[in-house]
Formats: sequence, structure tokens, C-alpha cells
Amino acid sequence: MDARIQMNPNLLVRYLQKPAAEFTKLDIMRYCEENQVEFINFHYCGWDGRLKTLNFVIHSLEHLDSILSAGERVDGSSLFPFIEAGKSDLYVMPKFKTAFRNPFTEIPTVDILCSFYNRDGEPYESSPEHILHKAHQVFQKSTGLKMETMGELEYYIIADDEETYEVPDQKGYHESAPFNKFTDYRVEAMRLIAQAGGLIKYGHSEVGNFTKDGKIYEQNEIEFLPTNIEDAADQLVVAKWIMRQLAYQYGVTITFAPKITVGKAGSGLHVHCKFTKNGKSVMVKNGELTDYAKKAIAGYMMAGTSLPAFGNPNPLSFLRLVPHQEAPTSLCWSFSNRSALVRVPLGWINNGKDMLADANPIEKPSNRDFSDKQTFEWRASDGCADLYLLMAALCAAARYGMEHPDALKVAEKTYVGLGVNIHDDKNKAVAEALEQLPDSCVRAAEELEKDRAIYTAKGVFSDNIIDYLIKYLRNFNDANLRAELGNDEEKIMKLVKENIHVG
Repeated sequence: MDARIQMNPNLLVRYLQKPAAEFTKLDIMRYCEENQVEFINFHYCGWDGRLKTLNFVIHSLEHLDSILSAGERVDGSSLFPFIEAGKSDLYVMPKFKTAFRNPFTEIPTVDILCSFYNRDGEPYESSPEHILHKAHQVFQKSTGLKMETMGELEYYIIADDEETYEVPDQKGYHESAPFNKFTDYRVEAMRLIAQAGGLIKYGHSEVGNFTKDGKIYEQNEIEFLPTNIEDAADQLVVAKWIMRQLAYQYGVTITFAPKITVGKAGSGLHVHCKFTKNGKSVMVKNGELTDYAKKAIAGYMMAGTSLPAFGNPNPLSFLRLVPHQEAPTSLCWSFSNRSALVRVPLGWINNGKDMLADANPIEKPSNRDFSDKQTFEWRASDGCADLYLLMAALCAAARYGMEHPDALKVAEKTYVGLGVNIHDDKNKAVAEALEQLPDSCVRAAEELEKDRAIYTAKGVFSDNIIDYLIKYLRNFNDANLRAELGNDEEKIMKLVKENIHVG
């Protein structure tokens, strides 16, 4: 027996005895027939980044075959605001590798993510999911590498305050139950996400926790494992859908919003990046970061002011990206430095020690190499982002860095030393010498206009979608929002309420 199959949380994987990547139409049909599945749900994302649902009741095996073979048509103008109502029809076609058993329905149901196609049967060019697919294809052709990513979903649970086992304000990092009140919710969410195919690394409570007006606000995080960048986006989209549905069942509110009040920890959606060749990591060689990794980081430095157009497309985002807090504002990178825009976390390199044998004296030293775990982390983005557009933009920027002749010089220039806190006043001169992130959607739109060639190169993003995104961001008219809001809590909370469920 293959342990990877037998221990896989996805019920379809275990039943069909094959990896999800190998699922076929006949596999889905067999599972449905032999498990009395009555419904098929199609899911897909519109412009707002939230998962949409189309329910099918199965009448017969022939009907199921038709659903899975032909897909269905949907109103594109209701999903994407740039589609005219007069020519709005799109097809949605199921991606069998994404199939999972719906964990919320009493009626046996299988859910599947879909791709959009136009009236000519071609992939819909402006679909965020297809833009990501193009970005990765171009990246692979240009570099000979594949890109993997993993996301960190930070979120707040909002519920009635129990006033028991209270935690000091902003001191919730890695607390255990009962001080962490929503451990059970987090664990259940992780279990359900894994059943839906999500590759989860771990979950834990985060720094943010406070009480206000009889409510407790508790911050937690679920972090994923690196996987193909396209699959990573699919998994995060499904995860957010599961977490919201589960919160609804628990009778609590969950939000991925970047900022939900003044003076408390915000929530980011950090993205770790990794590059492979022939299935092996190319991030580390001889205990050092490779030029591949440094050039990609340089790409993020060169595209750093425009990437927030994709990763922070909401005025609320820029209440988190402010100086002198842990969220990044300066274009720099470093090792193990959470004030940097790109952080290279501990990666089991350069120590030459067998920590396992040291912690467990009865274990024999193995000298096992774990350097393939090395990633680097983009720290600016948040839960407002369309996950497909964000991943596509990060992929395009990494490719741009790898192709740029001065990338290694840029990497050297933007590096700050280990332990240099950019937000500390004693490092003010260092911070002032670095380029800064935009402070509003309007400024992000200006930077995207300047950098548009990074994203439109080789047909990844169309000029039309970049033009629409620039217009979309400018329409927030938030260039002076920070000054206008000041410390007016009533105005700030109005903005928070309007965007509590964005993304």
C-alpha cells in the first residue's frame, strides 16, 4: 500500500487509490455512483475573489457524464465587471484534480473547481485563474524552472467575550487552549481544508487578540506547504470558502481583512516562494542562497512598488502598511528579518548540526539535508488580494528578476543585514535610503502604470486587464485617506465594516 494514498485526507484520493492530479472524468463518475453522491457543485471565482457556486442534482449516470463533459454556461457580466451584458456568456469547465467531498452537506455531494472558457471554446483570457496559468507557463519556458508557493492565511475570529482565561492585549502568539479560545475551530478548519486537497503545514494562534464592546477578537493563522503555484492559489481559495462556512456554523465571524481596528496587529497574506528544476529545489547550493533565488528577490525589489496593486487592492490594506509597525513599508530583503519586504526565513542551512540527535540522545545522527525546505517570503500582501492575480504577478516579477541583467546588483543594493530593524529610529538613515511602498490604492495604480511592461510582457496580463485594474484602484480616491481618517475611530470602523469580508 502507498502510504501517501492511504494517509491522504482527501476521501476521493483514498477511495480511488490515486493522486488527485491523476483524477479523470470516469474516476469522478465511479466515485459518485459507488458512494450514492446526489449533487455536483461547480465553483469558480469572480472579480471579487470569492468562490461562487453552481449546484447540480444528478438524475442519472448519463446526466452526470453530460455535466462533467460539457460544463455549463454562466453570466460573465455578473462575475466580471469589465464584460458587457450583450456578450456575457462564458462556459465553466470542471478541473477534475480539484474534486473533493463537500464537508458541509448532509446530502452526499462532490465539489469541483472550474476554469472559464469563451464562446469559441478557448480559455477566457481575462480570467484571473487563466492569467496565473499563462504566467507560470511563460515562467517555465523562460527560466527552465517551476515555481512553487505557499500562503499564510492570517485571520481574526470575532465572538462574544467569555471573560475567562484572558490573554494580555497583543500577546496571543502560539497560545494554547484555553487561552486560545478558538483552537477547536482552527483544527476543524485544517481538517476540512486537508480533506478538500489543501496541503497544510501547520496552524497556530497569532499575536493579535483584544476585547472591545463585549466582543473578543482573536487572531490565528493557517499556513500551507509549498506546491505548484497554480494549485497553491486553488487551495487558498477553497480554504477561505471552508473557513467562512465553518465560522457561520460556529456562530462566529471570521475576517481576513488586513486591519480591523486601530493600534492592533493587522492580518497579512504572506506568500513563500520556491523554485525547482526536475523536481528538486534550486534555492540553496553549498549552504548559500543561489543566484536563482537572489535574482527572483531582485525582481520583487524592482517590481515592489507595483505589486501592491495586486496584493493590496483595497484602501483598508494601507492602514496596515504603515511605518513603525511589523508590516513592511521599505523595499529591502534580509534573512530572518520581519521588518523587511522579503524575508529569507530559517532554512536548515549553514548550521552543520544534527539538532534531532542533540534533542533526542537515543537517535543516531543522520546528517540529513533539509535545505530543500528553503523559501523566501513576500510579506506585503493581504486577504484583500485576488489570489490568482497575486500569484500571477509574483510569478511575473520573479521571471523579470531572473531575466534582468542587473538583478544581482539590485539584490546586493537592497539587502539589509540580519537584525537591522527598518522601523527602528536608529536605522532611520537606512530606511530613508530605500524606496517605499505606495501608501494608497491611487499610488499603487500609478506604480502599476509605470511597471505595466513587467506584467504584460510575453502576453501574461493583457493591456485591457491592467487598464481596468488601474481604473479600479484609482476609483477608491484614497490618496489622502490616512490623513483624512487620522485617529477618528468612527470613520475607521465604518471603512472596516464596509470591507470586513473583502477577498
